[in-house]
Amino acid sequence: MPQLEAAGHALLTVGELSARSGVTISALHFYEREGLLASERDDRNHRRYRRDALRRVTFIRVAQRVGIPLAEIRDALASLPEGRTPTKADWTRLSRRWRAALDSRIADLEHLRDDLDGCIGCGCLSLRTCRLRNPDDALGATGAGPRRWEG
Repeated sequence: MPQLEAAGHALLTVGELSARSGVTISALHFYEREGLLASERDDRNHRRYRRDALRRVTFIRVAQRVGIPLAEIRDALASLPEGRTPTKADWTRLSRRWRAALDSRIADLEHLRDDLDGCIGCGCLSLRTCRLRNPDDALGATGAGPRRWEG
């Protein structure tokens, strides 16, 4: 059987995409069910992926690793063009869209890293330093959650 081709390039089987990306076949099927990834079907109804699927899978994995919810990943991928491999300009546009949110997430992670051993502004008074940073649980009166951390 001749392999399906997209723009002159052989399409990847699900096994090939799994091997190249380091992502299990079941995860690739999940991504497809969730609308994060698309495949074509050959004449035997086997999944085939365009080569740009490898970059999309990598993008999904990295975004998940830094805690970005699948819904946000899906929205970002939906902004990429269909029917052609995304260009550097397409990926740059997507990156620009996330820059402020990623900068905020980085600041939050740095704050957590730097303050985790002391008070993180939760108002719990369970650590000795909380008494200094939150006397008489003043933050508790302003609402629930990490009051010092929220903008």
